[in-house]
Amino acid sequence: MKIYDISQEVFGCVVFPGDPAPAREILSEIAKGGSCNLTAIRMCAHNGTHVDAPYHFCADGRTIDEVGLEIWIGPCYVAAHEGVVTAEDMRRILARAEEAGRTETIKRILIKGKAELSEEAARVCAEAGVILYGNESQTVGPESAPAAVHRILLGSGCVLLEGIRLGGVPEGAYLLNAAPLNLGGADGAPCRAVLLKLE
Repeated sequence: MKIYDISQEVFGCVVFPGDPAPAREILSEIAKGGSCNLTAIRMCAHNGTHVDAPYHFCADGRTIDEVGLEIWIGPCYVAAHEGVVTAEDMRRILARAEEAGRTETIKRILIKGKAELSEEAARVCAEAGVILYGNESQTVGPESAPAAVHRILLGSGCVLLEGIRLGGVPEGAYLLNAAPLNLGGADGAPCRAVLLKLE
């Protein structure tokens, strides 16, 4: 079994424009006479590698604690793409995911590369029953106007995994674990996303 860590390190992560960056406060240090080393952190729920629950853009959508772990953990398909993902591109990606041989692989799609999901491609995902969509950008859709794509996907019940790092991951089928911190009532949460390639 090969494990791919597809998460950003939190304190050096990419931050969406306008969001507060993660900050670390050292509360106690053994080297300075403390009984232990102790750290406090402050961060936006959408810093670095993180997930979006439907509540992020849907007032009546599920919050992080209301999304079952079976959504965040399961078979997925990694597809490489650069530029705008069109509806036709997404249909091809879903076809390749289906050919990968696992019945649930088509339900979780991760896009490797500098890609931007179009509204039309988001609708294809929603209609196909995709339950998790992930990408390397800090947001799906265009950074200047991400709301429409978010609303299409999150409104269909699909959750998002943003800010992943897939540079060293070949295209293909994997087992994904992107379980977020259990933040009650939250619209998003940090996660340590990993891919497992089963031999």
